[in-house]
Amino acid sequence: MLDIDKTTLADLSVFNTEEGFSVFHFLNLTLTSNGKDQLYRILQHPMDDYDSITAMQETIQLVISRLNDWPAIISNGTIKVIERFYETAIDAPPAEMTSLNTFTYKIFHGPDYSLLKYSSIHCFDFICGMKQFLALFPEDQSPPPLRALLADCRRALNHPELSVTDTCQRAGDLGKPALLQFGRYIRFRFRQQMIELLHLHARLDAWFGMAKAVLQYGLQFPTFSRSNEPFMEARGLYHILLQEPVSYDVRLHPDKNFMFLTGANMAGKSTFIKSVGIAVFLAHLGMGVPAKSMSLSVFNGLLSNINVADNIVRGESYFFNEVQRIKGTIQKINDGRRWLILIDELFKGTNVQDAMKCSSLVIEGLLKMPNALFILSTHLYEIGDALRVHPNIQFSFFETSAENGQLHFSYHLKEGISNDRFGYLILKREGVVDMLDKLG
Repeated sequence: MLDIDKTTLADLSVFNTEEGFSVFHFLNLTLTSNGKDQLYRILQHPMDDYDSITAMQETIQLVISRLNDWPAIISNGTIKVIERFYETAIDAPPAEMTSLNTFTYKIFHGPDYSLLKYSSIHCFDFICGMKQFLALFPEDQSPPPLRALLADCRRALNHPELSVTDTCQRAGDLGKPALLQFGRYIRFRFRQQMIELLHLHARLDAWFGMAKAVLQYGLQFPTFSRSNEPFMEARGLYHILLQEPVSYDVRLHPDKNFMFLTGANMAGKSTFIKSVGIAVFLAHLGMGVPAKSMSLSVFNGLLSNINVADNIVRGESYFFNEVQRIKGTIQKINDGRRWLILIDELFKGTNVQDAMKCSSLVIEGLLKMPNALFILSTHLYEIGDALRVHPNIQFSFFETSAENGQLHFSYHLKEGISNDRFGYLILKREGVVDMLDKLG
């Protein structure tokens, strides 16, 4: 599994208390609540081996090709009825249902009769839907994840008592005694298999949601390499959660594995860093990515240092927590595995002179680690020139211009080091300077 912690997941907005601003919410095009829960679990466990990732890519691609034929008989309501059916206590009907004892059961156990009859219809539909999946995806032509799921599904459905779903098109074609006989078997003899089938359907629905997202949002499947050295190259990369994103071209490889990123506040540094992180994260799920094209090595870990906070309760300052985050990052990536490290505005929590000294020290150390790719943004442009002696560092910036007191952000990545300083202009534009002049 890709080594990624809760801090990084939060930095990249994979999960968010404000659902509309999370990657999970964006991708959630599942049809059922169980599928949604399964998708959530999938996003918690991105992969870190070539075979698993490419097998999932093939699975999602195959699902995309079958979206128009996706069985519609299984609804979220059907899933909920079946779950409630097993959760609600009922008196068992007779072992052999006849017209007479069906009538008797209805008279003396009215509520149980109604629940059994209603639930049997939904169980019938669910079984039919799962058999439709077996027909939709030939087992011998499916990628390993789907093939394994289909095999489990076939075993769970291999019961003679379920043959009525083959001979009748719908539950209404069964007489009441036969319908209740079917429901009795499902309730008291098929519970374990039905629970397994519900889990299998949840996984199918999660894959449906992922496939639907790839198609609906025009995502592109990246090309993975078995390279032992980390690299990442993308054209037209953009932030998946923005309505009108700007695209970037980015390339990080062993010879140039460290990007020193500068630019004015609001120029786009944080958005760019998160765009890269989200794309690499999605790629390791086997998903398509928000880019025209992308190729990369398989990473073992992804760590970010973007939204560090202080801890008032524990008496820890912002700067202290920045140091702890960097310390933890160094300890983790010093293991020879392939890492992608994203750092936004290093050492904001101390004075400029201290920040420059600390930043230079950290960057000099990180440049010694060839097993990782780094993107580090900073407002400390002055330390850039001294770093040019290192052959594996590349310098990029976001340009900002000012016309008639107004700032203009191109959001385009350029080569070099920015020297833009527009803090005073922003204060003036927002009226703060005038407000201060009028004080007293």
